Amino acid sequence: MTRISERFKSWEGLLLVLLVAVVAFNIIESPVYLGGQNFVNLFQLSIEKIMVALVMTFIIINGEIDLSVASMMGLSACVLATLWRLGQPMVLCILVALIVGLIGGAFNGFWISMAGLPSLAVTLATLIMYRGLALVLLEDKSIGQFPQWFNDLGQKALFGPLPLALVIFFVGFILALVILQYSGFGRYVYVIGNNRDVARYSGVRVQRVKMSIFIASGFIAALAGIFLAARLGAVRGSTAEGFELDIITMVLLGGVSIFGGTGTLFGVLLSILLVLNLRNGMGLLNISGNAQTGVIGALLILSVLVPNLAARVQAEWNRRRAASQPPAAVKQAVSAE
Repeated sequence: MTRISERFKSWEGLLLVLLVAVVAFNIIESPVYLGGQNFVNLFQLSIEKIMVALVMTFIIINGEIDLSVASMMGLSACVLATLWRLGQPMVLCILVALIVGLIGGAFNGFWISMAGLPSLAVTLATLIMYRGLALVLLEDKSIGQFPQWFNDLGQKALFGPLPLALVIFFVGFILALVILQYSGFGRYVYVIGNNRDVARYSGVRVQRVKMSIFIASGFIAALAGIFLAARLGAVRGSTAEGFELDIITMVLLGGVSIFGGTGTLFGVLLSILLVLNLRNGMGLLNISGNAQTGVIGALLILSVLVPNLAARVQAEWNRRRAASQPPAAVKQAVSAE
């Protein structure tokens, strides 16, 4: 019972309460919310974002950020569409698009891990660069008419009621959970996020860990871009534009600190469910996409602001409590820490 009460006092507990409240509101306000197809749509319409959110969790816990993921999604989709337009087999198009993701992730990783540049600046630059390349490839055109088997990957249920991308997400979540929470590599991710210099002096290969994470980010973003192209059935240079807002919000709202070193995939999963249900509920109520984006933006601000305010309040409370105690009690409390 103690562990359960601690969980409900945590950030994850708050997310769970909010999720239950949002689901209850959606049930009351929309009679179609509990329909089976709506639950599939709940994930399917944002599946590419939540796939990338898994690897973004590693990056932010590691004390970094990758603003270029949405642009990489768009670039990989545009590379695939361009090669298809040139008459190349779709399997080759997919492979080249994935390779582009690996190269883009390695490019980010080199400047961040090897050259020591801040990830915010590097990935902001590559956000612009990758999006520019996508626009150069397609200009103002839209390319579609992909093979039916390719469209089925993103549009049809291939495993019972589940599309392939959703199955990959669930498998990916379990794999990411094992790596982050129960492996040596996961511990390195946390240690580096807490203090890079301490990790380096402790023998952790900081550059290798960071390089691996950014390569994985590029690959997963490219894979998500491919599934997005399959789901939409057509690709434009602006494909996936703005997706990074939802992705980063899901991670930060899940309790992952923007400063790195803390957070869990359990919290991120709750955050994903909360954001998806918010968007789904607003969509069922015919709330415009711009208004939905505004709500997600507000959540992003709150996800950073609230934990920091809570930490400051807790620190101030501890300071005042220590000041009100007799000197002997303060000395005993300090020695206990």
